[in-house]
This record gives sequence, structure tokens and C-alpha cells, in this order.
Amino acid sequence: MNTKEEYFQKLGDRIKKLRQERGFDQKSFAFDCEIGRTQLYMIENGKTNPRLLTLKKIAKGLEMSVSELLKIV
Repeated sequence: MNTKEEYFQKLGDRIKKLRQERGFDQKSFAFDCEIGRTQLYMIENGKTNPRLLTLKKIAKGLEMSVSELLKIV
């Protein structure tokens, strides 16, 4: 796995963890963020490079800034 793929996987894992910690299921969270459930699934599984606008919607749904969302250890 290359660095880009690792980053997408870590980002997806972070989004999934934060979503689950807040008690949101994938379908309703995607709806609330105005993104597709399949798109959210792909992001959470590190299979796609989400656009900035999509990250903004996810961050808003998680009640955090995009910069906070992107803090990956």
C-alpha cells in the first residue's frame, strides 16, 4: 500500500470512528450531510479521495472544522 492509500484509509477510519462515537448510523449520517451513503461508505473504507466540499459536509455533520477532521496521527 502506498502513502496515498494509507492516508485515505486512516482518514476513512477516523471519519467512521467519529461518526460511530456520536451514535450516527451510516445511512442517516450521509443523508444529514447531503452526501450519498455509497460515497460515505467508499470514504470510510479508504477507497476514494473525497473532495474538499464533501469533507466540509462531513466535518459539519461531526460538528468540527475540516482541519480538526484531517488531524490524523
